[in-house]
Amino acid sequence: MTEGATTFTETVAELLGVEGFSPLTEFGVAVVGAVLLSVVLLGVVGLSAVWFKRKWNARLGDRIAVNRVGPFGLFILFADSLKLLSKEVVVPEGADGLSYRLAPILSVTAVITAFAFIPFGSGLQVADPETGLVFALAFASVGAIPIVMGGYASNNKYSFLGFEREVAQAIAYEIPLVVSAVTIVPLVAVFADTSAPLRMSEVVAAQQGPLFGIEGLPIPNWFIFAQPVAAALFLVSIFAEFSRNPFDLPEAGSELVAGYLTEYGGVNFVLLFLAEFAAIFFGGALFTALFLGGGSGPLLPAAVWFFVKMFAFYVFVQWLRATVPRIRIDQLLSLGWKYLLELTFLNLLLTAGVLWLVIT
Repeated sequence: MTEGATTFTETVAELLGVEGFSPLTEFGVAVVGAVLLSVVLLGVVGLSAVWFKRKWNARLGDRIAVNRVGPFGLFILFADSLKLLSKEVVVPEGADGLSYRLAPILSVTAVITAFAFIPFGSGLQVADPETGLVFALAFASVGAIPIVMGGYASNNKYSFLGFEREVAQAIAYEIPLVVSAVTIVPLVAVFADTSAPLRMSEVVAAQQGPLFGIEGLPIPNWFIFAQPVAAALFLVSIFAEFSRNPFDLPEAGSELVAGYLTEYGGVNFVLLFLAEFAAIFFGGALFTALFLGGGSGPLLPAAVWFFVKMFAFYVFVQWLRATVPRIRIDQLLSLGWKYLLELTFLNLLLTAGVLWLVIT
Protein backbone atom coordinates (compact mmCIF):
# COMPACT_ATOMS: atom_id res chain seq x y z
CA MET A 1 0.00 0.00 0.00
CA THR A 2 1.14 3.51 -0.72
CA GLU A 3 2.99 5.22 2.10
CA GLY A 4 0.77 7.59 4.04
CA ALA A 5 -2.45 5.93 2.90
CA THR A 6 -3.21 4.18 6.20
CA THR A 7 -6.43 2.74 7.53
CA PHE A 8 -8.04 3.58 10.86
CA THR A 9 -6.64 0.45 12.54
CA GLU A 10 -3.10 1.21 11.33
CA THR A 11 -3.40 4.80 12.57
CA VAL A 12 -4.51 3.59 16.02
CA ALA A 13 -1.63 1.08 16.13
CA GLU A 14 0.84 3.83 15.22
CA LEU A 15 -0.53 6.13 17.95
CA LEU A 16 -0.27 3.34 20.52
CA GLY A 17 3.26 2.49 19.42
CA VAL A 18 2.54 -1.13 18.50
CA GLU A 19 3.34 -2.96 15.27
CA GLY A 20 -0.13 -4.38 14.84
CA PHE A 21 -3.15 -6.05 16.43
CA SER A 22 -4.39 -9.59 16.59
CA PRO A 23 -7.21 -10.36 14.15
CA LEU A 24 -9.84 -10.14 16.90
CA THR A 25 -8.47 -6.85 18.25
CA GLU A 26 -8.16 -5.44 14.73
CA PHE A 27 -11.81 -6.31 14.11
CA GLY A 28 -12.81 -4.58 17.34
CA VAL A 29 -10.84 -1.44 16.45
CA ALA A 30 -12.44 -1.42 12.99
CA VAL A 31 -15.90 -1.67 14.56
CA VAL A 32 -15.09 1.29 16.83
CA GLY A 33 -13.94 3.24 13.79
CA ALA A 34 -17.11 2.37 11.92
CA VAL A 35 -19.26 3.50 14.87
CA LEU A 36 -17.38 6.80 15.14
CA LEU A 37 -17.69 7.32 11.39
CA SER A 38 -21.43 6.62 11.56
CA VAL A 39 -21.93 9.09 14.41
CA VAL A 40 -20.03 11.83 12.58
CA LEU A 41 -21.78 11.22 9.28
CA LEU A 42 -25.26 11.07 10.79
CA GLY A 43 -24.47 14.21 12.78
CA VAL A 44 -23.33 16.09 9.69
CA VAL A 45 -26.18 14.81 7.55
CA GLY A 46 -28.88 15.22 10.19
CA LEU A 47 -27.88 18.69 11.32
CA SER A 48 -25.77 20.89 9.07
CA ALA A 49 -26.79 19.37 5.72
CA VAL A 50 -30.54 19.62 6.28
CA TRP A 51 -30.28 23.17 7.62
CA PHE A 52 -28.01 24.21 4.76
CA LYS A 53 -30.38 22.68 2.20
CA ARG A 54 -33.24 24.85 3.48
CA LYS A 55 -31.15 28.01 3.48
CA TRP A 56 -29.52 27.34 0.12
CA ASN A 57 -32.74 26.42 -1.70
CA ALA A 58 -34.49 29.46 -0.22
CA ARG A 59 -31.65 31.66 -1.44
CA LEU A 60 -31.86 30.23 -4.94
CA GLY A 61 -35.65 30.64 -4.95
CA ASP A 62 -35.56 34.19 -3.57
CA ARG A 63 -37.38 33.12 -0.40
CA ILE A 64 -36.83 33.51 3.33
CA ALA A 65 -35.82 30.23 4.93
CA VAL A 66 -36.13 29.15 8.57
CA ASN A 67 -35.04 32.04 10.81
CA ARG A 68 -37.30 32.04 13.88
CA VAL A 69 -36.28 29.10 16.06
CA GLY A 70 -32.83 29.86 17.45
CA PRO A 71 -30.05 31.88 15.80
CA PHE A 72 -30.35 31.68 12.00
CA GLY A 73 -33.10 29.09 12.50
CA LEU A 74 -30.62 26.43 13.68
CA PHE A 75 -32.86 25.08 16.44
CA ILE A 76 -35.58 24.15 13.93
CA LEU A 77 -33.62 20.92 13.44
CA PHE A 78 -34.18 19.89 17.05
CA ALA A 79 -37.85 20.87 16.80
CA ASP A 80 -38.30 18.76 13.67
CA SER A 81 -36.45 15.84 15.25
CA LEU A 82 -38.64 15.96 18.36
CA LYS A 83 -41.77 16.13 16.21
CA LEU A 84 -40.84 13.19 13.98
CA LEU A 85 -39.38 10.94 16.67
CA SER A 86 -42.40 11.42 18.94
CA LYS A 87 -44.90 10.41 16.25
CA GLU A 88 -46.59 7.05 16.47
CA VAL A 89 -45.29 4.46 14.02
CA VAL A 90 -48.34 3.35 12.04
CA VAL A 91 -48.11 0.30 9.79
CA PRO A 92 -50.63 0.50 6.90
CA GLU A 93 -53.40 -2.06 6.79
CA GLY A 94 -52.50 -4.96 4.56
CA ALA A 95 -48.80 -4.10 4.55
CA ASP A 96 -45.99 -6.62 4.99
CA GLY A 97 -45.01 -5.61 8.53
CA LEU A 98 -41.54 -7.17 8.57
CA SER A 99 -40.38 -5.70 5.25
CA TYR A 100 -42.05 -2.38 6.04
CA ARG A 101 -40.10 -2.01 9.30
CA LEU A 102 -36.86 -3.51 7.99
CA ALA A 103 -36.52 -1.29 4.90
CA PRO A 104 -35.57 1.96 6.74
CA ILE A 105 -32.98 0.17 8.87
CA LEU A 106 -31.37 -1.52 5.88
CA SER A 107 -31.41 1.73 3.94
CA VAL A 108 -29.31 3.55 6.53
CA THR A 109 -27.08 0.55 7.20
CA ALA A 110 -26.19 0.08 3.53
CA VAL A 111 -25.14 3.66 2.87
CA ILE A 112 -23.21 4.02 6.15
CA THR A 113 -21.35 0.74 5.51
CA ALA A 114 -20.32 2.01 2.07
CA PHE A 115 -18.32 4.81 3.70
CA ALA A 116 -15.99 2.23 5.25
CA PHE A 117 -14.10 1.90 1.95
CA ILE A 118 -13.67 5.64 1.33
CA PRO A 119 -10.11 7.00 1.95
CA PHE A 120 -10.84 10.32 3.68
CA GLY A 121 -7.12 10.93 4.22
CA SER A 122 -5.14 11.50 7.43
CA GLY A 123 -5.66 7.82 8.34
CA LEU A 124 -9.45 8.04 8.23
CA GLN A 125 -10.36 4.87 6.36
CA VAL A 126 -11.99 1.92 8.07
CA ALA A 127 -11.15 -0.74 5.45
CA ASP A 128 -8.83 -0.76 2.44
CA PRO A 129 -9.12 -4.12 0.66
CA GLU A 130 -7.52 -4.73 -2.73
CA THR A 131 -11.00 -4.68 -4.31
CA GLY A 132 -12.22 -1.61 -2.42
CA LEU A 133 -13.66 0.04 -5.54
CA VAL A 134 -15.78 -3.05 -6.21
CA PHE A 135 -17.10 -3.04 -2.64
CA ALA A 136 -17.91 0.68 -2.80
CA LEU A 137 -19.83 0.32 -6.06
CA ALA A 138 -21.62 -2.77 -4.73
CA PHE A 139 -22.87 -0.95 -1.65
CA ALA A 140 -23.88 1.98 -3.84
CA SER A 141 -26.20 -0.42 -5.66
CA VAL A 142 -27.52 -2.16 -2.55
CA GLY A 143 -29.37 1.03 -1.60
CA ALA A 144 -32.06 0.22 -4.15
CA ILE A 145 -33.10 -2.96 -2.31
CA PRO A 146 -34.60 -1.26 0.80
CA ILE A 147 -36.53 1.09 -1.50
CA VAL A 148 -38.01 -1.92 -3.29
CA MET A 149 -38.84 -3.55 0.05
CA GLY A 150 -40.50 -0.45 1.46
CA GLY A 151 -42.42 0.38 -1.71
CA TYR A 152 -43.75 -3.14 -2.16
CA ALA A 153 -44.52 -3.71 1.53
CA SER A 154 -46.49 -0.46 1.94
CA ASN A 155 -49.55 -1.79 0.08
CA ASN A 156 -49.96 1.55 -1.68
CA LYS A 157 -50.20 2.17 -5.42
CA TYR A 158 -48.05 5.31 -5.29
CA SER A 159 -45.40 3.45 -3.29
CA PHE A 160 -45.59 0.57 -5.76
CA LEU A 161 -45.03 2.87 -8.74
CA GLY A 162 -42.16 4.53 -6.88
CA PHE A 163 -40.26 1.30 -6.30
CA GLU A 164 -40.92 0.20 -9.90
CA ARG A 165 -39.26 3.38 -11.09
CA GLU A 166 -36.35 2.77 -8.72
CA VAL A 167 -35.80 -0.71 -10.18
CA ALA A 168 -35.93 0.65 -13.73
CA GLN A 169 -33.43 3.39 -12.89
CA ALA A 170 -31.06 1.08 -11.05
CA ILE A 171 -30.94 -1.38 -13.94
CA ALA A 172 -30.56 1.33 -16.59
CA TYR A 173 -27.73 3.20 -14.88
CA GLU A 174 -25.91 0.43 -13.01
CA ILE A 175 -23.76 -0.56 -15.99
CA PRO A 176 -22.80 3.02 -17.00
CA LEU A 177 -21.91 3.74 -13.37
CA VAL A 178 -19.62 0.73 -13.05
CA VAL A 179 -18.02 1.03 -16.50
CA SER A 180 -17.30 4.75 -16.10
CA ALA A 181 -15.61 3.98 -12.76
CA VAL A 182 -13.66 1.05 -14.23
CA THR A 183 -12.33 3.38 -16.95
CA ILE A 184 -9.91 4.92 -14.46
CA VAL A 185 -8.52 1.55 -13.34
CA PRO A 186 -5.93 1.34 -16.18
CA LEU A 187 -4.85 4.90 -15.32
CA VAL A 188 -4.36 3.89 -11.68
CA ALA A 189 -2.24 0.91 -12.72
CA VAL A 190 -0.04 3.14 -14.89
CA PHE A 191 0.25 6.27 -12.74
CA ALA A 192 0.55 4.55 -9.35
CA ASP A 193 2.58 1.62 -10.72
CA THR A 194 0.56 -0.78 -8.59
CA SER A 195 -0.71 -4.33 -8.91
CA ALA A 196 -3.87 -3.42 -6.95
CA PRO A 197 -5.55 -0.68 -9.04
CA LEU A 198 -8.93 -1.40 -7.44
CA ARG A 199 -7.66 -0.44 -3.97
CA MET A 200 -9.23 2.91 -3.07
CA SER A 201 -6.05 4.26 -1.46
CA GLU A 202 -4.16 3.50 -4.68
CA VAL A 203 -6.80 5.32 -6.72
CA VAL A 204 -6.17 8.44 -4.64
CA ALA A 205 -2.38 7.93 -4.73
CA ALA A 206 -2.44 7.78 -8.55
CA GLN A 207 -3.88 11.31 -8.65
CA GLN A 208 -1.05 12.96 -6.74
CA GLY A 209 1.42 15.09 -8.66
CA PRO A 210 1.14 17.02 -11.95
CA LEU A 211 -1.00 15.94 -14.89
CA PHE A 212 0.55 13.07 -16.86
CA GLY A 213 3.76 13.49 -14.86
CA ILE A 214 4.81 16.75 -16.54
CA GLU A 215 6.77 18.77 -13.99
CA GLY A 216 5.77 22.40 -13.53
CA LEU A 217 2.28 21.98 -14.96
CA PRO A 218 -0.16 23.64 -12.52
CA ILE A 219 -3.05 21.30 -13.36
CA PRO A 220 -3.09 18.40 -10.86
CA ASN A 221 -3.31 14.83 -12.02
CA TRP A 222 -6.89 14.42 -10.91
CA PHE A 223 -8.85 12.06 -13.10
CA ILE A 224 -11.48 14.73 -13.76
CA PHE A 225 -8.76 16.33 -15.94
CA ALA A 226 -7.16 13.13 -17.21
CA GLN A 227 -10.55 11.48 -17.88
CA PRO A 228 -13.19 14.25 -18.15
CA VAL A 229 -15.58 12.09 -20.20
CA ALA A 230 -15.58 9.32 -17.59
CA ALA A 231 -16.10 11.93 -14.84
CA ALA A 232 -19.12 13.41 -16.63
CA LEU A 233 -20.65 10.00 -17.32
CA PHE A 234 -20.04 8.87 -13.73
CA LEU A 235 -21.63 12.06 -12.39
CA VAL A 236 -24.82 11.58 -14.42
CA SER A 237 -24.97 7.89 -13.47
CA ILE A 238 -24.51 8.55 -9.74
CA PHE A 239 -27.32 11.12 -9.83
CA ALA A 240 -29.64 8.57 -11.42
CA GLU A 241 -28.46 5.74 -9.16
CA PHE A 242 -29.27 7.75 -6.02
CA SER A 243 -32.41 9.33 -7.53
CA ARG A 244 -31.27 12.94 -7.28
CA ASN A 245 -32.70 15.81 -9.32
CA PRO A 246 -33.43 15.83 -12.14
CA PHE A 247 -33.70 12.03 -11.79
CA ASP A 248 -35.78 11.81 -8.58
CA LEU A 249 -38.57 9.84 -10.26
CA PRO A 250 -39.10 7.21 -7.48
CA GLU A 251 -40.50 9.87 -5.12
CA ALA A 252 -41.67 12.49 -7.62
CA GLY A 253 -43.84 14.69 -5.40
CA SER A 254 -45.87 16.18 -8.26
CA GLU A 255 -46.78 12.73 -9.60
CA LEU A 256 -46.62 10.09 -6.84
CA VAL A 257 -47.33 12.06 -3.62
CA ALA A 258 -44.00 10.88 -2.16
CA GLY A 259 -43.43 7.63 -4.05
CA TYR A 260 -42.01 4.84 -1.90
CA LEU A 261 -42.05 7.25 1.10
CA THR A 262 -45.80 7.83 0.96
CA GLU A 263 -46.79 5.49 3.80
CA TYR A 264 -43.82 6.20 6.05
CA GLY A 265 -43.85 8.52 9.04
CA GLY A 266 -42.20 9.06 12.39
CA VAL A 267 -38.86 7.39 13.05
CA ASN A 268 -39.10 5.26 9.89
CA PHE A 269 -39.37 8.39 7.78
CA VAL A 270 -36.39 9.89 9.64
CA LEU A 271 -34.25 6.86 8.80
CA LEU A 272 -35.20 6.92 5.11
CA PHE A 273 -34.68 10.69 5.02
CA LEU A 274 -31.22 10.37 6.57
CA ALA A 275 -30.35 7.56 4.16
CA GLU A 276 -31.23 9.83 1.23
CA PHE A 277 -28.98 12.61 2.48
CA ALA A 278 -26.19 10.20 3.42
CA ALA A 279 -26.37 8.76 -0.12
CA ILE A 280 -25.71 12.24 -1.52
CA PHE A 281 -22.61 12.55 0.64
CA PHE A 282 -21.49 9.04 -0.30
CA GLY A 283 -21.85 9.95 -3.97
CA GLY A 284 -19.74 13.04 -3.28
CA ALA A 285 -17.16 10.99 -1.38
CA LEU A 286 -16.93 8.45 -4.20
CA PHE A 287 -16.62 11.17 -6.85
CA THR A 288 -13.98 12.94 -4.75
CA ALA A 289 -11.91 9.78 -4.34
CA LEU A 290 -12.19 8.71 -7.98
CA PHE A 291 -11.94 12.02 -9.84
CA LEU A 292 -10.98 14.89 -7.50
CA GLY A 293 -7.76 13.54 -6.06
CA GLY A 294 -9.21 12.51 -2.70
CA GLY A 295 -7.79 14.68 0.06
CA SER A 296 -5.03 16.25 -2.04
CA GLY A 297 -4.67 19.99 -1.67
CA PRO A 298 -2.31 22.65 -0.30
CA LEU A 299 -1.75 23.67 3.32
CA LEU A 300 -4.77 22.00 4.97
CA PRO A 301 -4.80 18.33 6.15
CA ALA A 302 -6.00 15.75 3.63
CA ALA A 303 -9.17 14.96 5.60
CA VAL A 304 -10.18 18.64 5.61
CA TRP A 305 -9.76 18.91 1.85
CA PHE A 306 -11.72 15.72 1.35
CA PHE A 307 -14.69 16.99 3.38
CA VAL A 308 -14.54 20.37 1.59
CA LYS A 309 -14.78 18.66 -1.80
CA MET A 310 -17.51 16.32 -0.59
CA PHE A 311 -19.58 19.22 0.75
CA ALA A 312 -19.03 21.12 -2.51
CA PHE A 313 -20.59 18.14 -4.29
CA TYR A 314 -23.55 18.38 -1.91
CA VAL A 315 -23.95 22.09 -2.70
CA PHE A 316 -23.90 21.25 -6.42
CA VAL A 317 -26.63 18.63 -5.90
CA GLN A 318 -28.84 21.11 -4.07
CA TRP A 319 -28.21 23.73 -6.74
CA LEU A 320 -29.47 21.32 -9.41
CA ARG A 321 -32.46 20.47 -7.24
CA ALA A 322 -33.52 24.11 -7.14
CA THR A 323 -32.86 24.97 -10.79
CA VAL A 324 -33.25 21.91 -13.07
CA PRO A 325 -36.74 20.51 -13.71
CA ARG A 326 -37.46 16.81 -13.31
CA ILE A 327 -37.42 14.80 -16.53
CA ARG A 328 -39.97 12.13 -17.52
CA ILE A 329 -39.38 8.44 -16.81
CA ASP A 330 -39.22 7.59 -20.53
CA GLN A 331 -36.60 10.30 -21.07
CA LEU A 332 -34.60 8.98 -18.12
CA LEU A 333 -34.55 5.41 -19.40
CA SER A 334 -33.84 6.54 -22.96
CA LEU A 335 -30.82 8.53 -21.77
CA GLY A 336 -29.46 5.55 -19.87
CA TRP A 337 -29.99 2.77 -22.40
CA LYS A 338 -29.50 4.65 -25.68
CA TYR A 339 -26.68 7.03 -24.85
CA LEU A 340 -24.85 6.54 -21.54
CA LEU A 341 -24.43 2.78 -21.96
CA GLU A 342 -22.80 3.14 -25.37
CA LEU A 343 -20.71 6.18 -24.40
CA THR A 344 -19.23 4.50 -21.32
CA PHE A 345 -18.10 1.41 -23.25
CA LEU A 346 -16.75 3.57 -26.09
CA ASN A 347 -14.79 5.67 -23.63
CA LEU A 348 -13.41 2.55 -21.96
CA LEU A 349 -12.21 1.15 -25.30
CA LEU A 350 -10.65 4.48 -26.32
CA THR A 351 -8.86 4.76 -22.98
CA ALA A 352 -7.47 1.23 -23.27
CA GLY A 353 -6.39 1.91 -26.86
CA VAL A 354 -4.62 5.17 -26.04
CA LEU A 355 -2.80 3.64 -23.06
CA TRP A 356 -1.75 0.65 -25.19
CA LEU A 357 -0.28 3.00 -27.82
CA VAL A 358 1.52 5.08 -25.19
CA ILE A 359 2.95 2.08 -23.31
CA THR A 360 4.02 0.15 -26.42
